Amino acid sequence: MSSAAPPGTTFLTGWGRTSPTPARLVRPATAEQVAETVRRAPERGVAARGLGRAYGDAAQNAGGLVVDCTALTSWSLDEATGLVTAGAGLSLHDLMAALVPRGWFVPVTPGTRHVTVGGAVAADVHGKNHHVDSSFGAHLRSLTLVTAGGGIRTLTPADDLFWATVGGMGLTGVIVEAVFRCVPIETSRVRVDTERTRDLDHTLETMAATDGRYRYTVAWIDLLARGGRMGRSVLTRGDHAAREELPRGADPLEFAPRALVKAPPWAPDGLLNPLTVRAFNEAWYLKSRPGTSVQGLAPFFHPLDFVDGWNRAYGPRGFVQYQFVVPFGQEATLRRIVARLSAEGVVSFLTVLKRFGPGTPGMLSFPMPGWTLALDIPAGQRGLAGLLRALDAQVAEAGGRIYLAKDSRMAAGTMAATYPRLAEWRKVRDEADPDGVFRTDLARRLGL
Repeated sequence: MSSAAPPGTTFLTGWGRTSPTPARLVRPATAEQVAETVRRAPERGVAARGLGRAYGDAAQNAGGLVVDCTALTSWSLDEATGLVTAGAGLSLHDLMAALVPRGWFVPVTPGTRHVTVGGAVAADVHGKNHHVDSSFGAHLRSLTLVTAGGGIRTLTPADDLFWATVGGMGLTGVIVEAVFRCVPIETSRVRVDTERTRDLDHTLETMAATDGRYRYTVAWIDLLARGGRMGRSVLTRGDHAAREELPRGADPLEFAPRALVKAPPWAPDGLLNPLTVRAFNEAWYLKSRPGTSVQGLAPFFHPLDFVDGWNRAYGPRGFVQYQFVVPFGQEATLRRIVARLSAEGVVSFLTVLKRFGPGTPGMLSFPMPGWTLALDIPAGQRGLAGLLRALDAQVAEAGGRIYLAKDSRMAAGTMAATYPRLAEWRKVRDEADPDGVFRTDLARRLGL
């Protein structure tokens, strides 16, 4: 990074803190102000941004304009139906803080609460319940979009532009509001079953056999384990707890999560290395005792949020998050990838495996029925670029794809080969934005 951004601009990165680029940043307070900003779009175009939790360059626009939507935080709840109308800049954290004490929970949450409603729609985010409830777009009733000419349109699932926007990474317009149905809950706790598996085959077999019994399920994988222990995992599966499962006198709907520690503002490269991560993995595997427990929503869904700014632990060069999905029936590909990562000694502090169910009609939505693996890798590991290109090829050959909201380095050819509805999406996008008003660094890199 250079020492200073050009006058009037700000350096922006994704959560991985790689590839910073300068842009002019504005923060409109209303949908009408967003529309006026779009009408005055500069030559380098407009990109929308929320809380910056996309890992790569999806919310960056080098040399252009970036619209910070975090002031769009209005919301309302229909207590009878669970329908929420929320501004695109409202974080899931703030929404949960309002909904949970009223007996409601968001339909889908990713691994952090600190994403906006608009970001959840644009990335069609998924969570531990995808095998049961699909992704965020499946629960949308309507969304409001500022279009390329500065108009404001309300879209429903009957509109092609709706499904081009869900998972469309902000490239069809600026989402300013969404309406979606939430989930009724009796408590702010989760009944969790924990189980350890001995290797990858045991992990896959157990998940396939038991996932249908739980609404939420995920496996943490020890990626550094080798030999007969390769792919050993800790499975956590859960459902919303009932009132009678809570201790006497407990507040059933208490919800006030906060960060417990703050990551240091600076950490050296190499802090996360094979030695430290292997020690952590061993301790975590042994600590995770099999059995049933009742946990809070935050520890179960968002454990990393307890560390404020945890992304800084990867050092000044940042990190790469790599997440792919391969269809059911391609377990051999998944095994080969895990074996390659294990043999290469790839350092990943957090490696998680989930099973996806049916996806949404989102044209660029990532989830599809199959296995999805996500890992965080410190940037700068020797040979990492070539290794990930080789894994991309295996994913593509298996009929899988890479998650755009996590991606910071995929090639345009891989994108074209792995998203079969790309041409359909481009047609709808070009009709809505013929002059290419909405642009991001990700779109330029992938030729979108």
